[in-house]
Amino acid sequence: MDEIIITFKLSAQKSIEFLKEDLKSIRTGKSNPSLLENLLVETYGGQTKLKLMELATIVTEGPTALSVTPFDPSTLSDIEKAILKSSLGISPSVQGTRIIAKIPPLSQEQREKFVKLINQKAEERKNILRNYRDEARKKIKQQYESKEISEDAKFRLEKEIDTETQTQMEQLQKIREAKEKEIMEI
Repeated sequence: MDEIIITFKLSAQKSIEFLKEDLKSIRTGKSNPSLLENLLVETYGGQTKLKLMELATIVTEGPTALSVTPFDPSTLSDIEKAILKSSLGISPSVQGTRIIAKIPPLSQEQREKFVKLINQKAEERKNILRNYRDEARKKIKQQYESKEISEDAKFRLEKEIDTETQTQMEQLQKIREAKEKEIMEI
């Protein structure tokens, strides 16, 4: 019966980790390699789609620029095209065997748009958490109805699930607020 709790906790934790990774791709005013890491690059004549982190090293070049150095110099133009096509608003410039990606400062309008996007992503994760909670409660109810657990055990497990859900929701809220604060900083 505690297997339900363990499964719920693992699912909830994965959901929160996913949100953290997802929010890394949202641009703030500062340079951060995670901004470009998951950018898909069509390379080798359009035959392969790889994440940028699989094709190059990405390092911070001051507070508003990133340096992208491909492992294979022949992918340089493909990487540049992918950065230009992305919705990040980053302007790349080729310098020898590397690309310098300048990160322009965010306008107030962009900041507000990104905050809305963060809220949307956080709300999606909250809904997923609620679904996990509902699934766990159904399993507990099924066990109770098939007389596998007592009524006391049912209430204890439900309370544990609710407490864990509340904890995870608070953690989601903290992550959302921290990212919002980071974006609204000038």
